[in-house]
Amino acid sequence: GIQDRRKHLPNQLSGGQQQRAAIARALANRPSLILADEPTGALDQKSGHQIMELFHKLNEEGVTIVMITHDKNVAEEAERILHIIDGEISEQGGR
Repeated sequence: GIQDRRKHLPNQLSGGQQQRAAIARALANRPSLILADEPTGALDQKSGHQIMELFHKLNEEGVTIVMITHDKNVAEEAERILHIIDGEISEQGGR
């Protein structure tokens, strides 16, 4: 969603545009595993929703996605949720 900014330097992009460019860069080599640290953190709600839709599609295609987030709504999109509290891991459902 940032095709119109493709000739701009990184410092000429907003935080959300930089986040989307980073995700596109990560997907360029068709990885089997994606490690995503707050992938929707710098995005508006619409863009964040688009990223989550993309992650669901990639996961259905066999890509494993490990996502770190503080956003409960984003976490609830996952099939499996792990919490780390005081160094202890506990598991909670998911979708």
